[in-house]
Amino acid sequence: MDTSLSTIAVVGLGTMGTGIAEVLALAGREVIGIDISEAAALGAVASLEASTARAVGRGRITEQERAGALARFRTSDDLRTAADAELVIEVVPETYEIKQQVFRELDAIVSPTAILATGTNALSVTRLAAESQHPERVLGLHFFNPAPAMKLVEVVSSVLTAPPAVEAVTALARELGKEPVAVGDRPGFVADGLLFGYLNQAAAMYEANYASREDIDAAMKLGCGLPMGPLALLDLIGIDTARTVLEAMYAESHDRLHAPAPVLGQLSSAGLTGRKAGRGFYTYDAPGGQAVVPDALTPAADAVSGAGRDVASVGVAGSGTMASGIAEVFAKAGYDVVLAARSQEKADVAKGRIAKSLERSVTKGRLTAEARDETLARITAAGSLDAFAEVDLAVEAVAEDLEIKRQLFAALDKVCRPGAVLATTTSSLPVVAVARATARPEDVIGMHFFNPAPAMKLVEVVRTVLTADDVHATVRAVCARIRKHPVDCGDRAGFIVNALLFPYLNNAIKMVEEHYASLDDIDAAMKLGGGYPMGPFELLDVVGLDVSLAIEKVLHQEFRDPGLAPAPLLEHLVAAGCLGRKTGRGFREYARR
Repeated sequence: MDTSLSTIAVVGLGTMGTGIAEVLALAGREVIGIDISEAAALGAVASLEASTARAVGRGRITEQERAGALARFRTSDDLRTAADAELVIEVVPETYEIKQQVFRELDAIVSPTAILATGTNALSVTRLAAESQHPERVLGLHFFNPAPAMKLVEVVSSVLTAPPAVEAVTALARELGKEPVAVGDRPGFVADGLLFGYLNQAAAMYEANYASREDIDAAMKLGCGLPMGPLALLDLIGIDTARTVLEAMYAESHDRLHAPAPVLGQLSSAGLTGRKAGRGFYTYDAPGGQAVVPDALTPAADAVSGAGRDVASVGVAGSGTMASGIAEVFAKAGYDVVLAARSQEKADVAKGRIAKSLERSVTKGRLTAEARDETLARITAAGSLDAFAEVDLAVEAVAEDLEIKRQLFAALDKVCRPGAVLATTTSSLPVVAVARATARPEDVIGMHFFNPAPAMKLVEVVRTVLTADDVHATVRAVCARIRKHPVDCGDRAGFIVNALLFPYLNNAIKMVEEHYASLDDIDAAMKLGGGYPMGPFELLDVVGLDVSLAIEKVLHQEFRDPGLAPAPLLEHLVAAGCLGRKTGRGFREYARR
């Protein structure tokens, strides 16, 4: 089997094929681009010329390197021009019929030692290999879009693939400056296997009118640090393509989480396939355009109707990190804040934590010493909820335990003045159950801040069926004043972020349970292939495995979907006391401080 791989053919010169060809040509390979469409071939040449010109302009390559890359790339509409290729990468439309036809023809054209790679992200590599006369040389080589920028390459082996073929393309990927991850043959592989389940759930959430497309996308960008919201990403990928991937995943897993949301089929059938069509979940300035333009679903600037209540003072109940952070946020925004804990000592410690946080901001030049002193002066530490008697907004940030929260809200009901807004920061418990502990459930709402509260811009605003309109308007206005981005969602488990995030994390754990991929490969795949700031196992260890398990259990209980049942490995680690960074061991071990 040839392992030099100096001459490579790319079959299919769409966006992905053209990007792969560019990467190979710049890396010194002779590249034959093959497409039955003359327009696609001309477009690939033009794209390579434009892309390399930009690279020269930005100082990434020299003019000489550009000229060399262009000289090494030639196009053809005849598959027979691949005869001398040592590696052929097909990136043709995602159907078995087309791909199998390409492989059958290549069998009669290329050398028996040439390697044949499929760029599929949804179809079975084993099934494609089985149709070849030399199945041992067939494997998957899954680049990510845009290929020149994305570092991840999934190298997919079937049970028939010969190890030398895998070694050769893995070495090639490294020479191209990519990070190869070895995976087995199942639909979606690692990155898409996790990504598309999450995207599907986001589409179903939108279809159920649980939240607007803008709020779903903003929640995942601001709450998880993702580079793009799920619905915007579906438009970029292509809604028809996403549906094809999900169909393949569902055929393999029979997991309802992979069953394509009906809205994906409806949009695909209507030709509303995303950016390439000029319209999908959003509307774009032109087919293939990137700029979103207003349409009938775009919310008006004054979407929240009605006047809110005046808020000048805020009470924050709790003494932990979250309570301190929330109190700091309100005080920085000019509110008078009462920070109440179960004792004066705990309240003073919490205020001391705020003082240290503000001092760090001064040291880093983000805050003046005068602003620090003014902010701290607005905060009053109290050892009893009685200090909330005159606050306009009371925010609860105590332990995530329904009974504890109900008891606290019963106390707030007695202490707080009539007309005060009562807010819970719960991330997973039913807000209405907390509200019913009071005699004024219409005044109760959810304000789910994200940790660390001073840094994270998102607040999920959770209305119950009993929440008054002016309470909702009040909290939206308060969010604007404290410079947070509010997203509206209904009162159901997980709200937006956790309802989409934790099934994805749970599915990553299941991959490890099934010995499909390692922790390191899964984390690398999601960071390099999905642009995630942290891999799923890094994130689980930071959040805390006990916290993660509790949220998984709430989601499973609420939706009764077998696919949401917590992975047994997560339960076992929690039972063993391996809770993540806070205990020194979770999915990984950490040095004790």
